[in-house]
Amino acid sequence: MRGWPVQGKRYDQRVLVLVEVRGGQRDWDEAERAFGERDWPVLASFARGEELSQGVLRADPSARMYSVEVRFFGARNRRTGRAAGWQVERLARVKRLEMYARRCEPWDRDREQLTIWWAHDIAHRPPRVAAPRPLTPMAKLRRATAVARARFTERRGCHDTGTVVTGTASEARRVSRMDLAGDSFSGFATDVRANSGRERSHIVPRREEDFHRRANRLAAWLFAMAFCAVVARQQSGVRTWVWTGAAVLCLLVAAKLAQGMYASGGRGASLVLCALVAAFILAGAFGADMGDSRGWTPVQMLSVFAVLATAGGIWLLVRRWTWSEWITCAAPLVFAAVASFVVSSGSVLHAMYADSIDLTPEDLDVAAIWQATSAVKLLGLLSFALFVPALWGIAKHVHAPFVSPVERLGVALYAVTQVAVVVMCLAGALESADDAVKDLRAAAARKTELPSYFGVEPEWTCVEPTVLAAKLSTRGGVLRAERPYVSFGEADGTVSLWDETAGKSVQMPAEQVRLVPVADGTVRCTFSYESLPKGD
Repeated sequence: MRGWPVQGKRYDQRVLVLVEVRGGQRDWDEAERAFGERDWPVLASFARGEELSQGVLRADPSARMYSVEVRFFGARNRRTGRAAGWQVERLARVKRLEMYARRCEPWDRDREQLTIWWAHDIAHRPPRVAAPRPLTPMAKLRRATAVARARFTERRGCHDTGTVVTGTASEARRVSRMDLAGDSFSGFATDVRANSGRERSHIVPRREEDFHRRANRLAAWLFAMAFCAVVARQQSGVRTWVWTGAAVLCLLVAAKLAQGMYASGGRGASLVLCALVAAFILAGAFGADMGDSRGWTPVQMLSVFAVLATAGGIWLLVRRWTWSEWITCAAPLVFAAVASFVVSSGSVLHAMYADSIDLTPEDLDVAAIWQATSAVKLLGLLSFALFVPALWGIAKHVHAPFVSPVERLGVALYAVTQVAVVVMCLAGALESADDAVKDLRAAAARKTELPSYFGVEPEWTCVEPTVLAAKLSTRGGVLRAERPYVSFGEADGTVSLWDETAGKSVQMPAEQVRLVPVADGTVRCTFSYESLPKGD
């Protein structure tokens, strides 16, 4: 069977799967179209019991075997082959076909990390002349100086031709002298120099993806060591030794991984580099200025881990989408949802704050910039809900069985968990306004400086009526002009006050009072109705 044309779809893994399709010619044709839609090349096809399956499977005229290269996203681990089987099973359910993955063989196409070389000419080198008699010491010195100068300028790239080659030193030298047009050696006067200093032939790097996997494991163990060390620093007694032992164990595991970072050689350099990185991480954990002279706390480190895990998990989840899907569907929906949420939630926190002190958001008259700031704050509190889809993305990347495409309870489990986390995030977000009101009431009871909240600037104020008490229109209580009130300013011609003694708000027309700010709640107001003109 000829391979299907490549459609440019991205993927991480390639697994050779022997697929059995039963049902007859119509089902076989449908399966072949489905393979093409998913950009799964069909390498071979034959009837069951023939060719490769002869003597292995019993002949069945209603079944046909396909050798298919299944491509999908995810990490390479011991479940990669099983993940390919899940992809085939999912396709069978979608297309309503009787299809089975009889064998799944992952292909390892990891890339070798070849040494990079720059080609340069050698015209600047001193010529090699066979002297009829031994050179004098001065001639030897001049020649040695010329050779050293030539080597120095070569390493600085002064004579590079711009050609880059890869491979071992001998391969790079021969490849640099090839005539690409004729595909033959032409004996060009060129040589090569390593891109990063001198080539160390005894150090053989591992293949690219294998090296990255080991580096990620090494980094994880080093950060686990730092976390255990930070916890040990804040403990006492036996717990200190337990956490210290855990930190040492993590360091030993990291050192063991560092020894195997190269296929051969380089162990000493890897251990030294591992020790330096470990010391740097510990220095940052113990000496970072995060508002505490003792450095990082375990909660701060867990918060950083949660942020990094969330960002990485979301990236692993959305990277499966193509740019066309982002542009045509996801990006507009996300923008519309975020924009509408910011507009609608701009006064949510202010509304909760105002409701706790018997006012409305209109009574606070908060500027639009502060409403937007509170919306960003609310979005930040709700962003913790992204931790669930991030974990889902990580689980899909490592082919966890409970998030497989054929697991029926996976979506329900995800939905329940996501709803629970969103509810908790909403509860935490609403507690922000409640805590601000509690702080306000506590400061008012102590008659000290009042805390602000996203543009709401309460202040102690003496309220001096400009009309007689009989004409003063108040709502919510009676004004006592001899003591200061917590004032939220004027909005739409109305002055809003908070009476801490009565525990309720008081409002009155702004044209009937004059506001005089004072330092704190201990100040005694000197207003008297006798000072008003009798006509008022």
